[in-house]
Amino acid sequence: MQRVRVLVIDDSALVRKLLSTMLACDPAIEVVGVAADPLIAREKIKQLEPDVLTLDVEMPRMDGLTFLENLMRLRPMPVVMVSSLTQQGAEVTLRALELGAVDFFTKPSNDLASTFAAGAQEICAKVKLAALTRPRVRTIVRKLEVAPRLSADAVLPRAQTPDSRGGSRIIAIGASTGGTEAIRVVLEAMPPDAPPILITQHIPAAFSGPFAARMDNCSAMRVCEARDGQPIQHGHAYIAPGSQHLLAMWDGARYVCRLHDGPPVNRHKPSVDVLFRSVAATVGAPAIGALLTGMGDDGARGLAEMREGGAMTLVQDEASSVVWGMPGAAWKLGAASEMLPLDHIAARLLELARQPIARAMRAVT
Repeated sequence: MQRVRVLVIDDSALVRKLLSTMLACDPAIEVVGVAADPLIAREKIKQLEPDVLTLDVEMPRMDGLTFLENLMRLRPMPVVMVSSLTQQGAEVTLRALELGAVDFFTKPSNDLASTFAAGAQEICAKVKLAALTRPRVRTIVRKLEVAPRLSADAVLPRAQTPDSRGGSRIIAIGASTGGTEAIRVVLEAMPPDAPPILITQHIPAAFSGPFAARMDNCSAMRVCEARDGQPIQHGHAYIAPGSQHLLAMWDGARYVCRLHDGPPVNRHKPSVDVLFRSVAATVGAPAIGALLTGMGDDGARGLAEMREGGAMTLVQDEASSVVWGMPGAAWKLGAASEMLPLDHIAARLLELARQPIARAMRAVT
């Protein structure tokens, strides 16, 4: 079996040595070279033709983001970012994922030798997975033109209290590897009055807040990191915190976000299966589920539960996925009725949301 050829790019000699040693311990990986900055790396890429790069952010002569942007424009290839686990590191890493990086590995701020050794299995797995992906340049999305729509409330307020339970659309989305960029593509195309969207993305706790803030800046919807007890409202998207499961619950008067500090499910916390199961049980047929790019099978069974309850479900297709693990597992399970390329998903979610809810309710009665 051909080994994955890796070029390590980092301005720290210690980090270069540690990463090289960790990666070289895996028989499926070959470290073909190291580079102290992007200009040296550029020449070594031409000479060595690596399969995967590990890339630092703060380097002399050219920063990692500038190099990554140029690389994805001129010679797209799999890149795993090596980033510090800080607020600033989280912002920069999310930007790198937007530019085309496949994944990231968190660089500890102290005790490098012991911490890096503990993460050897993780970095090797990420590099081997990256070698199997198809690098994608940032997708430019044309936002949907949606005319403003007024309700009867603009003329006469409704007097009676609405029976919200079972009467409102809620969209649930799950994703993992490649998902931060896929979610951006979906949210960027959503109008400000879109149905509420609950999102579970596999992401560390330090990154979920900055990720939500970044999505809020690029979407016409209000996007936030979900809080326990927060009402679920139209025009809002709620992203699961990186350390807690996100659920949709009914509090007797309205749908609300619930955060649960239970154990990891499918080795993930937050878990897509937990979100989808809660939506299937609480929202039922009016719900819409979408499973995007990601490694593994988290979300496949939950999406099946949503479909069995009458919800409309779809998955991202293989060609547009960074990794077709989660959506592929759901498709093979029969959990989704449709499979679409990423740039068609937002429009289809809105189409499904506009369908009369009575139709969905009849489908399960």
